[in-house]
Amino acid sequence: MEVGGGKHFVLVHGLCHVAWCWYKDYWRPLLDVVAAALDGDRLILVGHSHGGLSLALVMERFPRKVAAAAFVAAALPCVGNTWALSSRRCFRRAAHGLPTGAITGTGSEGAGGQQRTAIVMGPRFMEEKYYQESPAEDVTLAKLLVRPGNQFLDDPLMKDEALLTAANYGSVKKVYVVAKADEASTEEMQRWILAMSPGTEVEEIAGADHAVMNSKARELCDVLGRVASRCD
Repeated sequence: MEVGGGKHFVLVHGLCHVAWCWYKDYWRPLLDVVAAALDGDRLILVGHSHGGLSLALVMERFPRKVAAAAFVAAALPCVGNTWALSSRRCFRRAAHGLPTGAITGTGSEGAGGQQRTAIVMGPRFMEEKYYQESPAEDVTLAKLLVRPGNQFLDDPLMKDEALLTAANYGSVKKVYVVAKADEASTEEMQRWILAMSPGTEVEEIAGADHAVMNSKARELCDVLGRVASRCD
């Protein structure tokens, strides 16, 4: 996705979803894309939900290649906090009050035979909390294509307090897009995330559920256009 003036958008999906969720318009692949950007190219990263963690890693490693990062109802890591801690706090708040069986865990085997817990989104959760404002065809598509996701909370990277620095990650322009009708990561939770990252610019989209790119695609494009227009 491109806009005038040499700016390029890189869209990053969230937990249990892959690239298809951006059809109206992954660490290693994402890092490769940014690393391959030509000198002088300035990317605008757009991360949804759990994809905010991936944005943070790219911002830390390639701060001069990122003009801005838009966190769309997304995880927004803080300098000095481990990702595992931030992820656990967010997940606990998001899961509070959800119907039984909305999000379940299943065992999976990681590298070296290590047991990991995969996250599975139930159809009722997707209909009532994640996609409740989205078109019916998008809900059907999501239920067909969604797959187990992993938070990788035991990964050494997730436990590294020094992973993000003020000099790199902290130097990149951040914009948080609040989905005001989000029932999965409520507006209250999104405001709580924002409170831990002072200086972050804020955009709001009324009537947007967690799947902002489906429920309010036009409005999200307008927001991203404004973000691009404010970049150097």
